[in-house]
Amino acid sequence: MKWQVILIVVLAIFGVYLVVSSSISPFEPMGRLGFVKLANPDMYPGHPHSQLLAEYAKEKGSKCALVVHFAGDSNYRHYKEGDVMIIEMALIDTQGTGAADPTDYLDSLKIALFGVPDGRYKFKADGIVFNNWSEARTYINKIAVQNGQEGPMPMVWHGTARSGNPIFVQGCGLPLYFYITWQEYGRLAAYYYTITGMFTPYLDLPYRNYELQHASELQYYYTHQMLDYR
Repeated sequence: MKWQVILIVVLAIFGVYLVVSSSISPFEPMGRLGFVKLANPDMYPGHPHSQLLAEYAKEKGSKCALVVHFAGDSNYRHYKEGDVMIIEMALIDTQGTGAADPTDYLDSLKIALFGVPDGRYKFKADGIVFNNWSEARTYINKIAVQNGQEGPMPMVWHGTARSGNPIFVQGCGLPLYFYITWQEYGRLAAYYYTITGMFTPYLDLPYRNYELQHASELQYYYTHQMLDYR
């Protein structure tokens, strides 16, 4: 019985910590946005995932939302989805695999356990490459403030998997989401927000059944340039 009381107290303290820290941070972690890519560009005004993220922001009373990626060829520009400013930022891992390359799971495990070595990550937004998180964070906050943001903005990782089973492959942007939550909230909170965030599309994604049932087809169409906007 004593250990149960201790567990409840610890969980209560952790819960209070999350509430307080989330009110201070400019980002409110929401989890994974989608399972597979539905069109290219895959974050663009009118795109289903873009519209969904704007809905998340409206539900939170936010004028902006942040979606994080693994850097590819895009400039990751911010744009308006209706009344919501969608801000994009991508991770450049100077020692890791690229966005389209297989994941190094041993390396990912080391990062999850010990964090990211200083200087390993760079960040990209609006075509600008930032050498550290402080610079990237300042830039993102500046855009948000210019667009009337008050309080924390919803943050998601894109989550779309180019290949593999999207139930297990967590897709684009997870490393950056994990990194930001670690920087903003600490190690334990990063684990919490990442694990709980994996369930977000199962609860809130209106296209989840379609994306999961047609994942291999959509992945093939995307990688063969058959989902490009005309």
